[in-house]
Order: sequence, then C-alpha cells, then structure tokens
Amino acid sequence: LTRLLPQGENGVGGRAVRVGTRRSQLARIQTDSVVEMLRELYPDLRFEIPVAMSTTGDKILDTALSKIGEKSLFTKELENALERNEVDLVVHSLKDLPTSLPPGFTIGAVCKRENPLDAVVFHPKNCGKTLSLLPEKSVIGTSSLRRAAQLKKKFPQLEFRDIRGNLNTRLKKLDEKEDFSAIILAAAGLKRMGWENRIGQLLSPEDCLYAVGQGALAVEVRAKDQEILNMVSALHDADTVLRCIAERAFMKRLEGGCSVPVAVNSTLKDGQLYLTGAVYSLDGSDSLKETMQTSVNYPQQNEDGPNDDVQHVGITAKNVPGQAQEAAENLGVELASLLLSKGAKHILSVARQLNDAR
Repeated sequence: LTRLLPQGENGVGGRAVRVGTRRSQLARIQTDSVVEMLRELYPDLRFEIPVAMSTTGDKILDTALSKIGEKSLFTKELENALERNEVDLVVHSLKDLPTSLPPGFTIGAVCKRENPLDAVVFHPKNCGKTLSLLPEKSVIGTSSLRRAAQLKKKFPQLEFRDIRGNLNTRLKKLDEKEDFSAIILAAAGLKRMGWENRIGQLLSPEDCLYAVGQGALAVEVRAKDQEILNMVSALHDADTVLRCIAERAFMKRLEGGCSVPVAVNSTLKDGQLYLTGAVYSLDGSDSLKETMQTSVNYPQQNEDGPNDDVQHVGITAKNVPGQAQEAAENLGVELASLLLSKGAKHILSVARQLNDAR
C-alpha cells in the first residue's frame, strides 16, 4: 500500500496528513479510530488533527434537525476547511453526508460498519423495561422523524418528543430530569462511546428500520487529490460499501433527507444484496415498504483508465468491483422507483409539508 504514496520524511510528500473533525466527543472518538487504522497501514506517515470544528447542527440546539432545512448540517464547515486545503481528509458519520456531495469532493473510504440498529436507553427508574412495558403516555425522546414515525405506529400508547444535543447532553437530560422515560439513539454511537451497558433494548428492523448509512464511518476527501484518495481507499470495507451505495441510491432517488421519514435495512449474503426500504407519514399511519435483491458477485477487474474516478452516490471505491457497485446503485434506484410507483411521493410531500408547518 505504501508504494501508492511518494514517501517524504514524515508525511505525504514530506508533510503531515491533516485530519478534520467535529468538536463533539463522539466525533473525536470516531476520527481517532480512523487515524489509528491509517497509522497502522502507514507507519511512516504523520497524521495530525489540527482543529476540531463546530458545525451548524452542533450550534442550533433549540430546533429539531428536520426543521433547520439545511442539507449538510454536520458537514459544511468541515468541507469548507477541505476546500481551503486546511485539512486533507475529514471523518464523518456516513448518515450525516447528503447523497449528493458538493462538486470537487468524494467519499474516499467507507469503513466497516458498526451495528446499524437503533437502541433504547431508559431513564434509571425504568431500568429493565422495554418500550411495550412502559406506562401509557410515557414520553420518549428522539430528534428523528424516521424513528418517531415507525415507533408511533408500533407503540401508539407512548408520546414522542424532540430531544437535541450531542450524546452526552441527551443522556444527561434523560438521567437528571423526569422529562423522558427513555430516548432512542444509534447503537453504534453508544458502543463507540463505551456506553453499551446503557442499551436497554435493541430495536430490530421489524420494530424500526434504520437510517441510510447508519453505523458506518466515511472519509471525505478532495476528489482530485489522488495521493490522499489512494491512501484512504485502503480503509474501504467492500460489504459496507455495497450496502451503503444501495441505501444512498434509494434515498437519492426518493429525494429524501432528514425532513422526511425514510428508512432502510440491508444485508449481504452469499453474493446477494438485499435491500428493504420504506417511507412513512409523520405519524406512521401511512407507509410503504418493499424488499428487493440483486447479485453483487462480480470479480475485481483491472479498472485503471478513464473509469478511475467513477463515483456511486458520492463514493469512490476503486478496490471494490465496479460492476458490483453499479448493481448496488441500481438496486437502490429500482426499489425507490417501485415505492414511487405506489405513491411514495405523495406520502413524503405531505410529511414534508406537515413538518414545515409544525
């Protein structure tokens, strides 16, 4: 792998590789884990995290994410630093990255996915319970329209209310006040923070389909920076790449985002990629859900040449067979098209209007 890079004394071409991250504790833990993997692969290179930034999504904490109306809530400031050459790569939660990246950027690596399921964290007084055992009118905190729509339908006796802030803030709000009986968070974030013991209930895909890209870390780079792109591409996990391409293509075709409830579940087994996708009304009463599959069992071909920089929904993965990536993207598009043919556009446009009016 190191032959891909001209070796300077300490870094790429003799300089340090600068890595951008958000300021939150979880973002820093995720970034450190990626840097650690890169250090193991490239022991001769020097990696620095020059500055941690606050993004729009970190600063606006009194408004639901779905109401802010900004596509790159947690990414724009980091992309600006990338564009100004202040950093060489940026680590994100893949679910925070829009399906269409700004021109000049690409996702150069998608790391092996952590558990993508949602988890319930209960107030200490409800320890040992599940959602179905909570008293009627118990208040559940979530800032996700996707989670709320699915769980309102399944647990109509519960109430769902917005809760914002980073993981630390939300857990503090849960534990120190009596406002919430439980909150819903991504299991992956809790595990990375070392708080797996707080997971009181894992929500299966039957209970709650997860967000596009949830549980996967993405490394965003400048698309023309071949040195850095070659370097980070070693971090790609092929199964995760194919699953996330399908999920992102599904979302992109639906023109979904955090202002509408769109959810997925994907699995890859024996060369077959399975994708379940769904759309919901805000209260979950109206929904469409379908599953499709495709073969992604293609050999890696020598794809040097004009196809070098082919992106699939923003992802550049030279070391994953191109035909397999195309098949995954087509699967997402076809599944979304099926839902659209059954009325998904109406469900999503009504959800968007109601959310805007709230």
